[in-house]
Order: sequence, then structure tokens, then C-alpha cells
Amino acid sequence: MQEVVDFDDDDRTGLSENRDAGVPDEVLEAVRTLIRWAGDDPEREGLVDTPGRVARAWREYTFGYAEDPKAHLARTFEEVGGYDEIVLLRDIPFQSHCEHHMAPIIGRVHIAYLPKDRVVGISKLARVALGYARRLQVQERLTAEIADAIQEGLDPRGVAVVVEATHACMSARGVQTQGVTMTTSRMMGVFRDDERSRKEVLTLMKIGNPD
Repeated sequence: MQEVVDFDDDDRTGLSENRDAGVPDEVLEAVRTLIRWAGDDPEREGLVDTPGRVARAWREYTFGYAEDPKAHLARTFEEVGGYDEIVLLRDIPFQSHCEHHMAPIIGRVHIAYLPKDRVVGISKLARVALGYARRLQVQERLTAEIADAIQEGLDPRGVAVVVEATHACMSARGVQTQGVTMTTSRMMGVFRDDERSRKEVLTLMKIGNPD
């Protein structure tokens, strides 16, 4: 696991003398090279601090590499009063970056599971999703990683994960098509094997049901 350096933004602290502390010189120079290649001067006033800011921003964008998202599922609870119905967390907002163009992927995740004998704190489901989202990703893999982690960590009777997102690599470049949402899903256990259970969880997620 890589070492995590806490980069405070000098825009917030008002301090600039150590703004690039901990950022490797080759990272700063790589950003300067991109600025030059784009046609601008990295030494002009408005851009001189940009390499450090970009480096610190990318450390935040990719913080998921510094953690094991499955670790959030280590603490579970068995005293649930006999509850054995669907547990659902809808509309978890996330931002990731496409591994092909490093462009933003912005969307929301819906996570559901059917517990067998234990549950986990609901915030942990969001932490699992964000842990995988804060890496260079493709949406299909992100969806699978979240579902697989919950299946492995909780061993429930079923897991359902649906991700809905827009991709800047499609809207801001290339075909430049705005307002397009990509939806991916992974169904495991009863949600994959039983059509009635699958329809129930998708209805609860309001997938294909605007009401």
C-alpha cells in the first residue's frame, strides 16, 4: 500500500512556501510539460502554482489506491431482531476518472443486499463504493468490484449493485454527446437467480421506475 501524504491546499491555508512539499519533482514537471504542450507558459503568474495544485488534486481523486475498501466490511452485526429482508442504500454520489482519458465519471451508486445472518453499518456501504470509485476506472469494473466486495465481506443471500453515471470522455471530447447516462448492474445470489427478487430490488432502487 502506498504512503499517503496529506496535501493541504494553499488556497485554504494561505500558505505557499511549502505548497509542493511531498510532491515528487517529476510529477510537477509532468504537469508543466502538459501545460507547455497545450500551448501555454507554466511560468506565468496564473499557472506557476498549477502543477502543485494538480498533484494534490490527483492525490485526492485517486485516494482509493491507499485503502482496501473491503476492510470497511470487517465489523458486522448479528443482532438485527430477525430482520431478513432487503437492505438498500440509494443514490450514493461518486466521482471517478476514466482510465482511458482520465476524464471525470460522475454519477450515483445503488447498493442492496439480502442478509443471511449479519448486517453492516450503512455508511460502510458508501465507503466501499467510494473506495473503488477513487481510482482510475471503467464503470463496468467499478460495478463488479463493489458487488464482489460486499458478497465476500458479508456472505449475504444476494447482492445487487447498479451504477448510473455520465462520462466526460464522451460529453467533453470525441462524440461530444451531452446528457447521456450509462447504467451498469451486477446481480448476485437470489437477485440473479430469482426474477421476482430481482424485480423487487430494481423497483426499490427505482430503476426504470421514475415514480
